[in-house]
Amino acid sequence: MQVDEFGVGVKVMLEEFLRRSALFDLYGALLTEKQRRCLSMSLYEDYSLSEIGDALGISRQAVHDMLHRSELAMEDYEARLGLLARRDDERRTLAAAYERLRALRTDDADAKNELLGLLAPLAGLEDTK
Repeated sequence: MQVDEFGVGVKVMLEEFLRRSALFDLYGALLTEKQRRCLSMSLYEDYSLSEIGDALGISRQAVHDMLHRSELAMEDYEARLGLLARRDDERRTLAAAYERLRALRTDDADAKNELLGLLAPLAGLEDTK
């Protein structure tokens, strides 16, 4: 699906990877040990299906099926619990609060900077003051 070096296909692939990683971080503990290991090797260690199969003692097709079932399970958990959506909403809200606070004019620059420093990591931002 790669369109060009910085094209739409690469962006979509990156977004899919980030979503799978976030789902794994939130719901990985709900998977079996074998599913967790398989996903970890695929996501974070960049193992091929064959390499994962060799490490786990299963076929390449079994790895493919396990990855697919694991991702479906995590998507189901997300549909039921909504933790990823809630986290994303909270970050957007915190980022908006951060930007509004940054735009405020105040005589108490120290208090403003302290609040900005507290909000920045919660909103997934760097404190730019």
